[in-house]
Amino acid sequence: MDGIHARFRLDWAGFTLDVDLSLPGHGVTALFGHSGSGKTTLLRCVAGLERAAQGRVVVNGDVWQDDSRWVPPHKRPLGYVFQEASLFPHLTVMGNLRYGLKRVSDAHRVSLDHAIDLLGIGHLLDRKPDRLSGGERQRVAIARALAVSPRILLMDEPLAALDLKRKQEILPYLERLHDELDIPVLYVSHSPDEVARLADHIVAMEGGRVLAAGPLAETLTRLDLPIRLGEDTGAVLDAVVGAIDEKWHLMRVDFSGGSAWTRNHGIPVGCPVRVRVLARDVSLARDHQGQSSIQNVLRGRVDAVAEDDHPGLVLVRVLVGESALIARLTKRAAAALGVTAGEELWVQVKSVALLE
Repeated sequence: MDGIHARFRLDWAGFTLDVDLSLPGHGVTALFGHSGSGKTTLLRCVAGLERAAQGRVVVNGDVWQDDSRWVPPHKRPLGYVFQEASLFPHLTVMGNLRYGLKRVSDAHRVSLDHAIDLLGIGHLLDRKPDRLSGGERQRVAIARALAVSPRILLMDEPLAALDLKRKQEILPYLERLHDELDIPVLYVSHSPDEVARLADHIVAMEGGRVLAAGPLAETLTRLDLPIRLGEDTGAVLDAVVGAIDEKWHLMRVDFSGGSAWTRNHGIPVGCPVRVRVLARDVSLARDHQGQSSIQNVLRGRVDAVAEDDHPGLVLVRVLVGESALIARLTKRAAAALGVTAGEELWVQVKSVALLE
């Protein structure tokens, strides 16, 4: 049976993990929530590093834990990447990569060269960890986790210890893993930017429990989630580059239900891209605004309205074809427009950000 099934009940003083999840057996699933929500504990239970008395773990048909079976952590075919790279300081990069291979049979071993190429570390193989940058150390740690041919890759906030420059350095390699590897990834994060850029599926957690789980685009635009993303509230859309305007250095991205212009990133027409539209960059209007600096104006239908964190604001979910966008309005503006479910309005998108 394909997919990841994880059910745990773990009681500690002051904290209880109580989850029952069925997740895709491919792609990146983000475990998202505030610190203390249970994300890392759930990951450690999947790895067997925490043993929940009540638990079940099945990874693409392979049972690692149930009422009658317990596979110890060192026998679970998984790769684990921690916040800190934790490389052996006395070994070279190649020595670190080879360290875990002794527990993997030749028949199940992936090409070490492939892992090295995916993470772009070929020029670092003879160096010791103290001669690597933070981003380089983390790329080596990820390659080491891949070298054991895991059935699943567990990543616990792998960018948390890096500064912004190092994060931007390593994100393209994580995207490459997403595109080229056919193994599921559980990715712990409390960063909306990382989740929006990398995840296909999301599990929102709070207080040791699951608030919501589902496909990324659908779940991010739900208005009934107790967790709010504040200024990061918005929609993520899978799109395709539809046209290039060379004169104005713009690029049109086409998605299900519409299209929008953003600055030209040099991506060829026909290539898939992922874009993000923040709620603060979306406004609504009864009439089409002919003369306006806002170039992206789409016809939409109000699907839902919900209270925002601020008492003077509301969030409005608008469907543009099959795609959902979120607008943040003052309650006064919403009342003046008569914003109610089912109403058709013009959706004005000030800014579209390419996730790259």
